[in-house]
Amino acid sequence: MPWNEPGGQPPKDPWGNRRPSGGQAAPDLEEILSNASKRLKQMFGTGVRRGGGGSTEESQPGGGGGILLGLVVLAVVWMAFDSVHIVDARERGVVLTFGSYSRTVEPGLNFSFPRPIEQVYKVDVTQVRSADAQVRMLTADENLVEINFAVQYTIADPRAFLFSVAEAEKALVQSSEAAIRQVIGARPLDDILVGSRAEISLQSLELLERLLSDYNSGLDVSSVNLQDASVPQAVKDAFDDAIKAREDEQRIANEARAYESQVVPVARGKASRIMQEAEGFRDSVVAKAEGEADRFRALAAQYRQAPEVTRKRLYLETMQDVLSRTSKVLIDSKSGNNMLYLPLDRMQPPAGAREAGPQLNAPGGAP
Repeated sequence: MPWNEPGGQPPKDPWGNRRPSGGQAAPDLEEILSNASKRLKQMFGTGVRRGGGGSTEESQPGGGGGILLGLVVLAVVWMAFDSVHIVDARERGVVLTFGSYSRTVEPGLNFSFPRPIEQVYKVDVTQVRSADAQVRMLTADENLVEINFAVQYTIADPRAFLFSVAEAEKALVQSSEAAIRQVIGARPLDDILVGSRAEISLQSLELLERLLSDYNSGLDVSSVNLQDASVPQAVKDAFDDAIKAREDEQRIANEARAYESQVVPVARGKASRIMQEAEGFRDSVVAKAEGEADRFRALAAQYRQAPEVTRKRLYLETMQDVLSRTSKVLIDSKSGNNMLYLPLDRMQPPAGAREAGPQLNAPGGAP
């Protein structure tokens, strides 16, 4: 049967309260709170006095023991509340004693003295944080480039992160910018825009790790990413003109190399042929000179043995050589009726010579 079902029986309270048999109502919640408030006022020095016309509340000084007891209760509650610390599994707790580093507590339930004796700072050491920035830099060839980069990091040492460097995250961004400037400043613009960004990121990461280690920042950098590299809008027109001039330079250089590849082999072939002809002429001249010298030495030896015979023979050989190259015929008119034989085939010039003769004397021809 439900507790509030009518039927002659007094209704029952589901929390166990029953109305008294005399018909008086049980004290309600407001009355209970009022009684508790009165008791607290009495504890901290206030009392209740009833007047003749009814009950009235007046403040009256209480004993010093009530105030002391209240302070002790507050102190106990404060110590219980401020001395127990639950450190999450992803966190580490850094404890300071009177403002000086004392210890680092691990995850779990930890206890410490209440403030202001000890203070506990909780630091998340597993969260991967990110910091990004946009900066303008000069390249090795004195061009202006705009770099957008992002750095991902975690906190490796909570104590160093909190107390070694003021504003460690701001110092991280500035150190990242310094490392990237050093890498970008050693490379030309073309290498940055179309080159290997992975290599630039790796070099920047190595420099950044050394800087943060020197600063003892307590941060562990996992990656440095170059998100974008472009020319600033203010100098884009000038940059486009420079690119066009560079392309023209490259085109002209390619044409020059193509012309070089055609002319140089021909010139080298001609030079090699001339060198070979010169060497052949030198060898022939030297050989002929050596032969003439050998022949002269042989004639000299024969001349010493028979001067008259050798002289006559040289004369006859010389006259034979001279007369064999002339078209004139010598006839001895005193020699009687000897029949003459004229070598007409040798006396007439060749057909090519006869044809070339009139062309040489033709008008407009070479003299």
